[in-house]
Amino acid sequence: MAEGGERQISPQRVRDIFLGLNDGLVEILGAVSGFFGAFASATAVLVAGLMVGVAGALSMGAGAYLAASSEAEVRGTDVRRRRFLGEAETTDEAGDRPVSSGIRVGVSYVVGAVVPVLPVAFGARTLIPSLLVAGAVIVLVSSILAFLSGMDVKRRILLNLGIIAAAVAISYGIGLAAKAVWGISV
Repeated sequence: MAEGGERQISPQRVRDIFLGLNDGLVEILGAVSGFFGAFASATAVLVAGLMVGVAGALSMGAGAYLAASSEAEVRGTDVRRRRFLGEAETTDEAGDRPVSSGIRVGVSYVVGAVVPVLPVAFGARTLIPSLLVAGAVIVLVSSILAFLSGMDVKRRILLNLGIIAAAVAISYGIGLAAKAVWGISV
């Protein structure tokens, strides 16, 4: 807690949460789009989407852990070097714990990944419900992130919607091409 009992927002924690959430949402919506392009079966889309979601969460969590632990190692080396050379130590803010960072990113990725898969789990047979739900969530997430960062809300929403639209269009196109080239009939 800061002076006067005020709670400060940790930029590292906010970054971890929104990194995982946004990546899970974009990646899995892109994957679900590609799967709908390639497969005729919503069950195949659901299973494939869940597998990619789990693998992505593990990958993102591990990546955040490795990044935070590398950052801590570099910071520790710098502190030891400064001490050895008799230089004044800086009062730079210490980074977050690597395990905490990895867990935050991995869990928030899962939350984001569930969004485009949930409509399929509840019976959606086309991509449209996943697009609508993910679009609504990205608008909400973008608004919160813009508020926390001081960024223009409209700009943040349009940026994230553009990224999602590109991921969906490219992935769906690849799915259709794969279906045509390899004659997928699942």
